[in-house]
Amino acid sequence: IWSVKLSGFAGYAVKKLLEEDVMNAEKRTSEQSTKTIWQNPQVRKLASYAAVLIVVFLLGLIPMWLTARERGERLAETQRELKIAQMHNTLAAAVIDARRAEYELARQSASNFFMTLRAEIEGANNAALTPTQGESSKLLLAQRDEIITLLARNDPASAERLSDLYISYRKAIRSS
Repeated sequence: IWSVKLSGFAGYAVKKLLEEDVMNAEKRTSEQSTKTIWQNPQVRKLASYAAVLIVVFLLGLIPMWLTARERGERLAETQRELKIAQMHNTLAAAVIDARRAEYELARQSASNFFMTLRAEIEGANNAALTPTQGESSKLLLAQRDEIITLLARNDPASAERLSDLYISYRKAIRSS
């Protein structure tokens, strides 16, 4: 390994010592390679701390996840109820406008109501209407063209037709 030239017994002794050092170093390396990392007490201690930390984290995460899920479900239900209330208010505004002989505003409100109602009936996911409400509301869509035409002609009979539609819508929504 080292190219040192020593003469006589001193050279021989140094050479033997160097060879023993190399052999001991190789022996230590082979002994260390047969030991696994888990036999080290510090590594085991660190691993147990990490395991405890993960368990504590999960114990804190699960209740928060359950709470978030519950609140998400309540939010979805509230949004569904809001959509139904908005449709209800749009139709009520059309009825009031028609009674006040403001037929153009009534026509626009009725048109918005029918567009929203159709979208909710056809919307499979996240629909505000339950299947029962949707089936009941399909009958209301049949009156759409007739009511819009009456409003466009400024016909006073449109106010009565809208009132009837309003009552039918309330019955359909309450049928759930």
